[in-house]
Amino acid sequence: MRQFAETGLVALDLANTWDEYLDDPERLPDPAALHRFCHELGEHGELGEGGEMGECGELAGGGQLSVDDLRAVRAVRERLRAVLSCDPPTRTRALAQWAHELPIGVMVEDSGGAPRQRLIAPQGADLAERLAVRSVAELLDLAASGDWDRLRLCAADPCKDAFVDHSRPGKRQFCSTRCANRAHAAASRARRR
Repeated sequence: MRQFAETGLVALDLANTWDEYLDDPERLPDPAALHRFCHELGEHGELGEGGEMGECGELAGGGQLSVDDLRAVRAVRERLRAVLSCDPPTRTRALAQWAHELPIGVMVEDSGGAPRQRLIAPQGADLAERLAVRSVAELLDLAASGDWDRLRLCAADPCKDAFVDHSRPGKRQFCSTRCANRAHAAASRARRR
């Protein structure tokens, strides 16, 4: 079973919970899978009216994430994938629009004696809102680090996994060797025909 925390970034790992190579491409088929996703990516916080949320998405008192939570997180994933599928200039506008629609707060924290701004979801935000705000914050951090133009979707059809190209020339097209091998094999077969 593939791990959810492959990049360590909620933005990319959530976008990559849809895998066209699988018979059932949905990698978040039920609340238990969402629970595992939260655990692997360290998503904690409050769920809101239902009570405190502990590690792994469990509610205080033994409750679990619901089907409604799952639907809301899948909607965040679709919005995230739509943003990531844009070319960099359009992606910037799409990210700005999404950020404008979210309930985002700002926290200033000490970072080695200097102030550092951090985007946060408001207290009482549900899981989907927290994941959306965290995704926007991570994408802004990627942009600030100079990797905005290196944020790509895999070129291997049908895969559309998101990745950051850390190769020296910055020309990587595939998310993994799995996809590169499949694409090269398909191209080789096509040339032989």
